[in-house]
Amino acid sequence: QVQLVESGGGLVQPGGSLRLSCAASRNIFSINTLGWYRQAPGKQRELVAAITNGFSTNYADSVKGRFTISRDNAKNTVYLQMNSLKPEDTAIYYCRFTDIGGLDSWGQGTQVTVSA
Repeated sequence: QVQLVESGGGLVQPGGSLRLSCAASRNIFSINTLGWYRQAPGKQRELVAAITNGFSTNYADSVKGRFTISRDNAKNTVYLQMNSLKPEDTAIYYCRFTDIGGLDSWGQGTQVTVSA
């Protein structure tokens, strides 16, 4: 397994931006899929964005055009740049690393609150 530590959450006004980071405890070059999920109160956890080791990306429809996922293999870190934030983006955001070898690691989560 790999330990993951998220950071960058906080309180932001609607229309604002945040950048989340997820730092891994080891090299991530070979890890197939790095993803960001979120869970709002009373709702199921959902996939927000994911990036493969081939740098292919996919996004939830609700965040397309506003969020960008990226990975820096040299820093063992995956990022989520969130722009034009809306109150409905309020949630705990988690990173998750998976690969075909059975790796499935989650971070502890970071709170994002979008409110005036």
